[in-house]
This record gives sequence, C-alpha cells and structure tokens, in this order.
Amino acid sequence: MKTALSIAGSDSCGGAGIQADIKTMTLNGVYAMSAITALTAQNTTGVRGVQEATPDFLAQQIDAVFEDIRPDAVKIGMVSSAELIRTIAERLKFHKAVNVVVDTVMVATSGARLINEDAIDVLKCELIPLATLVTPNIPEAEVLSGIKIQNKDDMLKAARIISEAYHCAVLLKGGHSVSDANDLLYEKESYKWFCGKRIDNPNTHGTGCTLSSAIAAGLAKGYDLESSVQRAKDFISGALAVMLDLGQGSGPMNHAFDLNSQFAK
Repeated sequence: MKTALSIAGSDSCGGAGIQADIKTMTLNGVYAMSAITALTAQNTTGVRGVQEATPDFLAQQIDAVFEDIRPDAVKIGMVSSAELIRTIAERLKFHKAVNVVVDTVMVATSGARLINEDAIDVLKCELIPLATLVTPNIPEAEVLSGIKIQNKDDMLKAARIISEAYHCAVLLKGGHSVSDANDLLYEKESYKWFCGKRIDNPNTHGTGCTLSSAIAAGLAKGYDLESSVQRAKDFISGALAVMLDLGQGSGPMNHAFDLNSQFAK
C-alpha cells in the first residue's frame, strides 16, 4: 500500500488541516500519516486558540515517520512560524523526501496574512525549492510572484515567475473571482487549464487542504502530475456536490462521499 505524510495543523472540528488530509488520503487509497505543527481550538465559525508544536518535537514526529514507514508523498499545510518551516525543510532534505506538495497557506480568503514576513521569507528560500508542486491561491501567488493578478493572463505570468524562481511546478487556484473556479497548472514551461464550474455550496471549509492532499495521494500512487490534479479536482467536486451541512458557519465537505463499505452502513 502506498503511503503519504501530512505535515500540518490540527483542526478540532475536522474540516481542514490534519483531519481533512487524513480523510482525503484514506479515501484516495493511500495510508495516511501525520506530523502536527500546531493544535487549534476551532469550529465552523472561527479559530479560538492555537498551540504550536516546538521545532524539536515536530522534527521528532517527521523522523519517526520516515524511519519506520517511509512516505511515498508529503503534503505540507499551514505552518505559521519561521522556526517550524526551517525544521520541516531541514528534515525533508535529510530524509530525501519525494513528491512534496506545498500548500502555501499565507493569505486567508478575507485577505488577512496568516504568517509573518520572516516566515514567508523562510518559506520562499528553504521550503518551496524542495517542492514538486506548490498550490497557491491568487492572493498567495501575488505574494510569491510580486505581481498583481487580475485576469487569466496575469495568472499565467505569475505561475511562470513562481515556477522559474523556485524550480517547481505550480497549481495556481483560480477560486478568488478571477475565473470560474479554473485552476492553472504550470510545469516546465508548459501549462494546462483545469476548468470547473462553481458548486453553489457555502460549506467550503478545508477545500485547499483537501485538494493538496488528494494531489499528494495521486503522486504517491504513481500518477503523473496532470492526472493527480485532475483526480483531485474531481474528488473535491464530488465532496462538495453532496451538500453536507454541519455547523453554524462555513462547514466542512463530506470527504467520505464515495465511501462504499459494509462498515459505513
């Protein structure tokens, strides 16, 4: 069985972070493992508190996984401090990790910065260059590329800048009103648009986590990057389309929409 490691924060309400990653990887047919960067107290209405792991303990988690059940792919989610980003980069280099998907969680949908400038600099200099793929949304791609993105031509220009600067593939997610949920994959001077229609579901908590985890699962199983992205987008569309409605705020998707097991009945 193929394996994948998620390095991310815990979402106590289960819709994003480590919990979403484990569900997604499991439903995409790989054995999921985790290294937790932070505990959060949150629900569908907001975050109440965050308790970060220490760099040493995060390193111990990553080492414990690699030394026993080596992952075939690694997904990295939100990491808020420079010290933790530096720890992840150092341990991934040490273990020669492959199929690394970095979900560059820097800017919230509201436009608020989620990590400080020092952490962004370390992310750019030390972690993103280790990535097979980075998956920024439009505000994050503006930070990484240094340009304003207002249309599809700008998306292509930004993706090219990021790919050439960090020597990795880029999936620039178009869900922030530039296009109709169309994503752009840029890899080795070639590109492809993945077109999709918006699903009228207000419960979209964890979509970025889910997409990057599904891509990592595809890479772990040996699918090429283009196929992994398409499969991941199809998975998200299915999870959103069943219209799960939990909580009082922006709720989670149903990651188990395609579960068909006697134990799930």
